[in-house]
Amino acid sequence: MTKKRLILAPVVALAVTAAIALSGCAANTATTPAADAKPLDGGTIVYGHQQEPACVFGGWIEQAYLSYNVLDSLVSLDEDHQVVPWLAEKWAVSDDGLQWTFDLKPDVKFTDGSDLTAEVVAYNFDYWVNGGGNSTALAWLGGYYQGAEAVDDLTVQVDLAKPYPRLADNLTQGYFGIQSQKALTERTQEENCAAPIGTGAFIVDHWDRGQEIVLKRNDGYTSWPANAEHTGPALVDEVEWKFIADATTRVAALKSGELDAVYDVPAVQWKPTGDAGFTLEKYVTPGRPQVLTFNTAQGPFTDESVRQAFAYAVDRKEIVESIGRGVIPYEGNGGVSQTTPGYSQKAADWYTQDLDKAADLLDAAGWTETDSDGYRTKDGETLEVTLPYFTGSIITADGVSILQGVQEQAKKSGFKVDLIPVPQAEAFSGAYSKPDERDIYPGYWTAVTSGILQINWGAGSDGNPNNWNASFTDYPELQALILQANSEPDVDKQNALYEQAQEYIAEHALAIGVYDRLSTLAVSPKLKGVWQEHAQGGPTFYDAYFVQ
Repeated sequence: MTKKRLILAPVVALAVTAAIALSGCAANTATTPAADAKPLDGGTIVYGHQQEPACVFGGWIEQAYLSYNVLDSLVSLDEDHQVVPWLAEKWAVSDDGLQWTFDLKPDVKFTDGSDLTAEVVAYNFDYWVNGGGNSTALAWLGGYYQGAEAVDDLTVQVDLAKPYPRLADNLTQGYFGIQSQKALTERTQEENCAAPIGTGAFIVDHWDRGQEIVLKRNDGYTSWPANAEHTGPALVDEVEWKFIADATTRVAALKSGELDAVYDVPAVQWKPTGDAGFTLEKYVTPGRPQVLTFNTAQGPFTDESVRQAFAYAVDRKEIVESIGRGVIPYEGNGGVSQTTPGYSQKAADWYTQDLDKAADLLDAAGWTETDSDGYRTKDGETLEVTLPYFTGSIITADGVSILQGVQEQAKKSGFKVDLIPVPQAEAFSGAYSKPDERDIYPGYWTAVTSGILQINWGAGSDGNPNNWNASFTDYPELQALILQANSEPDVDKQNALYEQAQEYIAEHALAIGVYDRLSTLAVSPKLKGVWQEHAQGGPTFYDAYFVQ
């Protein structure tokens, strides 16, 4: 059965694959509780997730998923994409847009016993932008944030260099969880990495690296967000957040009854899992979808005609619909996903497969000859491009199949695409990050606004390049549109500017969309109240409970 409400929770998995294999004879159909089944007090949720991060708090979405359950933020995002109170009861913006004031809830304590104060919040802002283990927070605040100070015990003032009307929206992301100043200043970096101290519904009890993180209930919790479904402490005693990379193993463990929820259900297993009685949820994350960004600094894609030819050569929609089986949405927009405010459908529809156009564009670009393998050549050089992709949760198994489909179709127009799988450890160490190492970059970046365009396409600063710009090239006209949009207070005008920016990306074929990034979840019918936070689709277990 599939519910319309968007809900997410990371997948629970068994540590020992053999144990799951032995349970294969168990019933694969969920036992559904009676409609009037009563809620149970307490209990332990066993949840399996595909990806283990290095720290609980940080700048990666896998960290945001975890920290959202441990660290409260100033504000939350509801189902209607409206910013609602969390640690901040209310907030205001000055007429010139350069000063934000947040009024905090009284009598909130961190789990180390220290008080939530305006001074602590101001410290967190400075911590984020000064190397506090969170490059994503810096990416969102950089160029805007000037400083923060306590006006009184419960009022914090944030000063900006230029207007940033979507600041509160961006603060709903899990990268902006508030930590105890006492913990940040008195504990070691390793301690704060493994078990950050927040005011949240759960506390990190322990972390068995490579196996699981156990979260226990914060019995003194008083600071739930306005969009929560109950008040008071969490309803369950603890969450065993297990890590297992293989999606098939996770789903098998759910069906055997050893897990209560699993994350990232493969498209091929989606319908059978729902038919077996498990609740299915999927969340299309806003921000940059899974796109192919072309290296326009060097190589064949410096020629706009070649980029456009590639866009016309591949029927991305057909590939995604075939492999995605109606679960993974096709996304033609190379800038932002369809759930992002300010989305341009015009940009999404810019290119559909047209092999004749692709051929004409390659001819015009001088790639007129064909070798014995069918690849285009020019002056004896093969039209060969490198496409490295990062494995694991960045490009999942379904994503790899989609990239293989792109490779196959591009070959028909004469492109030789070299797909190179890159382990995450190598990716995070900088592999294939330089202009001479790749021609196409596949990747996503979750966000709540089209302001993600500034991170992905903004110019460098202080003589340094923007390392998040996968094209390796500055486009002043595009960057001016994005900056203007970021500071525009009128929502309709802002969205129109963001749409123009996306259409610039499409017109010049700087990047093309392929599919929207999903967070999917399958949940036992015995577990209720698991929901996705609406900024990034992360799982929240605060409202979760078991029924008989």
